[in-house]
Amino acid sequence: MAAKTEMIRARVTPELKREADALFERLGLSATDAITVFYRQAVLRQGLPFEVRIPNAETRRAIAETKSGEGLVDCPGGVDELMAGLE
Repeated sequence: MAAKTEMIRARVTPELKREADALFERLGLSATDAITVFYRQAVLRQGLPFEVRIPNAETRRAIAETKSGEGLVDCPGGVDELMAGLE
């Protein structure tokens, strides 16, 4: 394996960095490991390793409703309660 000699610099909000670093730690990865995985997947797929789309009107409306708390359903019983309510 070639020596890691290239540097990547990026600015993100402190909150995003804390959240991402916590996630990477739970996955057993460093930030460097996570960036390397992202780069390897981008090269392998010849594009971003996830779908990037502009949300349609229905999705934008659902996102806005969720952010405002409109129409949310509380399910203290968890997923089983939620699924039973859908039947």
